[in-house]
Amino acid sequence: MRFADIPGLAEVKQVLRQSVRRQHVAHAQLFRGAEGSGALALALAYAAFLNCENRQPEDSCGQCPNCRKIDRLVHPDLNFILPVTTTKAVSKDALSHKFTADWRSFVLADGGMYQGLNDWMQHIGADNKQGSISKDEAVQLLKLVSLKAFEAPFKIVVIWLPELMHPAAANAVLKLLEEPPPATVFLLVSQQPDKLLPTILSRVQVVPVPRFQEPDLTQYLVDNYQVPETKARQLALVSEGNLGAALAARDAPDNDYFTFFREWMQACFRVSQGKLEDMVAQADKFQKLGRENQKELLQYSLGLVRKVLLFGLDSQLVPHLPAAEQTFISKFSPFVHRYNAEGLAQVLNEAHFHVERNANPRMTFVDVSLQIAELLRVAVN
Repeated sequence: MRFADIPGLAEVKQVLRQSVRRQHVAHAQLFRGAEGSGALALALAYAAFLNCENRQPEDSCGQCPNCRKIDRLVHPDLNFILPVTTTKAVSKDALSHKFTADWRSFVLADGGMYQGLNDWMQHIGADNKQGSISKDEAVQLLKLVSLKAFEAPFKIVVIWLPELMHPAAANAVLKLLEEPPPATVFLLVSQQPDKLLPTILSRVQVVPVPRFQEPDLTQYLVDNYQVPETKARQLALVSEGNLGAALAARDAPDNDYFTFFREWMQACFRVSQGKLEDMVAQADKFQKLGRENQKELLQYSLGLVRKVLLFGLDSQLVPHLPAAEQTFISKFSPFVHRYNAEGLAQVLNEAHFHVERNANPRMTFVDVSLQIAELLRVAVN
């Protein structure tokens, strides 16, 4: 994994590169990012850059023995601590090292670096069991770091989802962070750092990893997966910066959410004029979409309302819009403003909540449409 393989996140990459160039490598770093962010990918790219034998100004070389082994997750100085559980293959003493082959196949699979805990649990056949980093992992970790680096300048220990550590494991990690072994770098990759011990948080250098930006995610899908640009934009908006979710949905049947949203808003305007026919017709279309597509449409609508609001404040805040979207958004933006934007977001969120919980989709759509029609009548004071 190289920095160039990860879309966007230029500022985070620059900070990581500079820490290595200036030889200010913290012995413990916390890559903090939501599920589907580039946190794990950045940690691995950083590990490669740190141990690269022919480091380039902006990235690891990708060709030296250390880079090639780290790319395949087979480097003896790259170690992982993971949440695991007993499975058919591992019926007792579930420890990270027993799942090494599974972890490699999971991470190296298409989009694996951007998947979450549930995907990992399904991959190892955990059924409905919950994964954790057990107290027995503490003993293995102490043995692991007691050994010197075999080939690379630094021994890297990646702890994925450290918030799932048993208290005994967390205390063992804390002790190692307080008295770090020489030439050992701990990279904690967390989605919920607020669940970590405060004493652990005080001893790590935090690397905030934001969600992927829509333009970066769109271009990544177009360039690497040949997703048509219109669909790529839709996936980027619906996934809210979650690359794993965008990749999982890329092979789903095409749905023109933009056209549906435009016709929906037009129908809501006509409701205020006493014309309900178009809104009822849209409700019928909504019902036929199926529950997952209904949820995606509502999520897409929420993102598009945000775009419309930003465009109304300053068109430069929403660059790179396709011509059709820009025309619609420019015409629609006067009707979405600070006096009704929060209400629009709330009713769309509530509709998503009800659809997710198996409410009647047609009734839900009619209800939210009537509320939107009323909100669009709110004047700018």
